[in-house]
Order: sequence, then C-alpha cells, then structure tokens
Amino acid sequence: MRILQLCKKFPYPLNDGESIAVTNLSKALAELGCDVTLLSMNTSKHYFDPRDLPADYNHYKAMHFVDVNNHLRIKDAFLNLFSSESYHVTRFVNPDFEATLVKLLTNNTYDIIHIETCILAPYISTIRQHTTATIAMRAHNVEHEIWQRIADNTPFLPKRVYLTNAAKKLRNFEVSSLANYDILVPITYRDEQIFKDLGYKGKSVVTPIGIDGRDYKAEWKSYEKPISLSFIGTLDWMPNQEGLLWFLDNVWPTLNQKYPTLEFFIAGRSAPKKLLEMQIPNVTVHGEVESAREFINRHSVMIVPLLSGSGMRAKILEGMALGKVVLTTAVGVEGIEAKNRQEILIADTPEEFVKQIDWCFEHKSVLRQMGKEAQELIGQEYDNLNVAKRLLRVYEEEKDIRNQGSGVRLS
Repeated sequence: MRILQLCKKFPYPLNDGESIAVTNLSKALAELGCDVTLLSMNTSKHYFDPRDLPADYNHYKAMHFVDVNNHLRIKDAFLNLFSSESYHVTRFVNPDFEATLVKLLTNNTYDIIHIETCILAPYISTIRQHTTATIAMRAHNVEHEIWQRIADNTPFLPKRVYLTNAAKKLRNFEVSSLANYDILVPITYRDEQIFKDLGYKGKSVVTPIGIDGRDYKAEWKSYEKPISLSFIGTLDWMPNQEGLLWFLDNVWPTLNQKYPTLEFFIAGRSAPKKLLEMQIPNVTVHGEVESAREFINRHSVMIVPLLSGSGMRAKILEGMALGKVVLTTAVGVEGIEAKNRQEILIADTPEEFVKQIDWCFEHKSVLRQMGKEAQELIGQEYDNLNVAKRLLRVYEEEKDIRNQGSGVRLS
C-alpha cells in the first residue's frame, strides 16, 4: 500500500494533538507494511528545522517540506469580511506546495492520498488532475464547530460577530468539500454523524487517535506525594488558551482559598504575554517543557478545562496512558469512551470543578486505581496498531475495487 500523506504543519515535535495524531497513525501504517510518504507544509507559525529530527523518526519512506508563511495578517483578516471565502483556509493556499504536490504525483504512483484536515481540501482538484488514487480525508475535528463554540463563548460583541462570521464561512467550505472525498476518516463517531447530517453520503471509517502504550510509562509514585494539578497544551491554540484562562479566573481562586498548599503547574509553548505576566498564588507557568510525558508524570491530576473544541484531545489520551487522573469538561471528553469517576473526572462549571477536586482530596487513596483503569481503557480501545489496522482494511478494499477496474466512485 503506497500512501501519500498531506499535512498543513510539520508533525513534529509531538507536543500538540495534531502532530501526535498524524505521527502515530503514519508510524502504525508503516509498521503494518505500508510505504508512507509525507508532504508537509512547514509553516511560519509552527516552523521546525527537519535537521533537528531525532534518528528514530524514520518511519516515512520519504519526507518533503514546503515553507509556507501562514501568519495571521490583520489587513487580510479584515478584508476577508467582504469575501465569501474562509480565511482559515485561504492562509494555506500556496503555489509552491501545489507545485511540489504535482511533482510527486507525476513522478510516483500512490494508492491513497491521505489528507490530514479539510484545510487542505482546495488541493483536491489538483490531485484529481494527476492521479486516480483514492482520496481520503482525515477530519481531526468538525472545524467550524470549534470556531462557533469559541464565538459563543466570546463576551466582546464585535469579536463575537467576527468569529461567528468566520465560523459560518468555514462551515460553508467544510460542507461544500464533503462531496469531493472518496473516503472520510473522522476521529470520532460523533463527528461522523455530524458530517452525515451535513450531507456526507460516501464511505467513512472512524479512526480515533491511537496511542502506542510502549511509549508511555506511568510514574505511580506521583500518587504518594501531595496532590498537585497540571495543565499542558499548545497555548496559541485558542480553545486551550480560552479554557485555561477561564479556569484561572473562575476556579483557581476558590481552590487556592480552600486548599492553600495545592499547586498548579502549567506547561505549553507559545504562552500569551497575559499568562506569563500573571502573578497567581501557587501557580507556576513553565512555558514549553523538554518532555511532555515527564511533566505529566510529575503530577497526579491533569486539568483539561476545554470550553470549545471538536474531535479528540490527544493530551487527554496521553494523560490517561500515563495513568493520571484527568479532570476535563464534557467537551473535552467527547470521542473518549470514559466514565465519570471511573476512568476520568468530568466538570463543566466552576462549582463542579471544585467538587471534583474535593472528591480527589476525600478519596486520595483511590486515585491511583482510577489512573490504572484509565490506562487500561487506552490500551483496550485506542491501541495505535489496532486503530491503523481498521483503517488499512478499508484502504485495501478500495484498492481492490479500483484494481478490478470497476470504476466505482465512492464519493
């Protein structure tokens, strides 16, 4: 199976959900015998020097990178108010990337063009012109849903109006692109149903983020220490920033007063100036850390206070794989089959967050067992190889159909 994987950002380092999802799936497909070639944008916002890749990041048959300037331009964002196009998408339309794509399609034969996120859907017409390969779209989220949720949670009226308008344009683009996929690869069953409700009628295979348990070693001694809270996530991603600031403003003051020795540790790249300059009792902001897993392992309770978002949260899966007690919202747990106070803790209001922390202090002796059950759930339901095997079966079926010359188009 020859697969060309297209990405809108280079999938390394593994410190955000998209990079984890892209890398884990491609590694598993390679382990299952596929030849996977990567064509990735290397964006100005998340630039990575490929020379800094570790030696063991070697699962791709070949890797190709195109530098793309995708920084937000205020003038362009403003002018987009008078356009029907989505600025979320147009920032990733790049002639150099298209030229490299054409060169790869001209000089190589692929069975599957595996596109990571609908933001790259504008390149489908180019792909169709140069190959008869199956086009699969891996939908990491229902993209417009994220931005509509952010808009709904934005109190400043002009900004809310702008974000609502942007979400509407992104929705129109997302819906209009559905007919162009041969196979839709949503992250969750919930997202799959949303896409069907929006009009998708083709073949789909739900493919959650997979976790390789061999990469995650729990530090159980963290439960022998006083309870401490952690947060880790990319802090220039608006849902992370929004949820963390909400937690600090609405939950932490009560917790700090109630538990004066409780500490909260925050890690993540691209922390906003507002967060870095905050002087909050018992809150430590580390910025980007060398090892996310070591950071998570040092603390018994992981906080993921998402108010917006879609798809799955890789960091929650990682925390559970490391045997941590994860406290998140109903939005945060979407797509993860975990039960409240069995493998995970769920809260949506400041009062509920405080009650769940109260429960942790009152039941400290059972937190380790909850971490173990979380770890077992990840191993059973989100094993990376098993996830990839299910997807590969669908890809092989489609390849067989095309090889038989049936001419069947599944979109």
